[in-house]
Amino acid sequence: MTTDGVFAVCPLLIPQNKDRTLYEGFLSVAGQDFPFRIELPKNKELKGSRILCSWQLQHVLRDYHGIVEQRLQQSPDISSFLVELKNILERLLQPKDRGQTTETPKLYSQLIQQIEDIGWENVVDIDSSFTNIQLRVADSSSRQHVITIHLNKQHPVVAPNCTAELPSAFKVKWSLQSKLGDILHQFSKELERYQDFFNIVDEIDKKTWVLEPDRPNYSVTLRRIALGSSSSLQIDVDPVHPRILPECKFLGADHVINPLREKLNTNLERWDQQGSVLTNLQSILDIEFPSPSKSQKQDFSMECGICYSYRLDTAIPDQVCNDPRCGQPFHQTCLYEWLRALPSSRQSFNTIFGECPYCSKPITVKMAS
Repeated sequence: MTTDGVFAVCPLLIPQNKDRTLYEGFLSVAGQDFPFRIELPKNKELKGSRILCSWQLQHVLRDYHGIVEQRLQQSPDISSFLVELKNILERLLQPKDRGQTTETPKLYSQLIQQIEDIGWENVVDIDSSFTNIQLRVADSSSRQHVITIHLNKQHPVVAPNCTAELPSAFKVKWSLQSKLGDILHQFSKELERYQDFFNIVDEIDKKTWVLEPDRPNYSVTLRRIALGSSSSLQIDVDPVHPRILPECKFLGADHVINPLREKLNTNLERWDQQGSVLTNLQSILDIEFPSPSKSQKQDFSMECGICYSYRLDTAIPDQVCNDPRCGQPFHQTCLYEWLRALPSSRQSFNTIFGECPYCSKPITVKMAS
């Protein structure tokens, strides 16, 4: 929504100029109309906006000035901000019944004070229901991390559930006296445990072409690195001991990966646990991985020769014809279905033997698990 959607959200809020940078009228919430005025900068961005409202509305929002200001700065447009503001007001103005207690406003006030203590500059987002809070934390290497705190309905009796991009689940230690700041302190200590892991995967992500996952992050220990147009190496980095030899799996045509597999087995004693995983792999395999500084990712993202796409759901073409003159890659599922439909193919247990759809040379594929 843009400024043109203001009328749909607040029919009694009318633009006062042609530029639609000044709105004045009433904000209708829970059967009440509150005098309301909002002034936008000339660029119509919310940053730098000014809100004027009645003393009644100021009184309702007396404990929520911080969160209203934060949402004003972070909402994509004025219409979205007004929707969130109305949601907050509806919750505050709803009639109290027997099932409600005075604890809810008190709890919100406590949370807002805890956020004030943390600093609003560290807040990434807060949803309108005030149950999901995203906070930003910098580690000792100045990497920025985001933790999402999911507050339980019985908060603070029940511990929040916290999620972040880490190689293992982050479990918060919680008590009735715990605060949001305590979660950040624990999270910061957890980040320090993985500094070496972050260093190792950062180097891989920056200096090689990672084919899988599509958008690598710190929650994934697997990396599938391009070796060439029809070959790749999948590694699984140990987050606790990231400099030891990772589990390695070569993928591609036999004539390409067999020599590399042999070099790895032959040169294992040369692995230096003081060095990085990338440096060790290049030394032991006697290769230089294709890098973003010297190549394009599409050079190693060949389409499947059957469905003519690169990604099939989450899978990429990893079955390659072994004939050096062909080298066409296929998705495992595509090749399996193709060969299974040919009368000339034969199956033994979970493996099908047949002919390459491109060059008719022998090719095999195992049933997709």
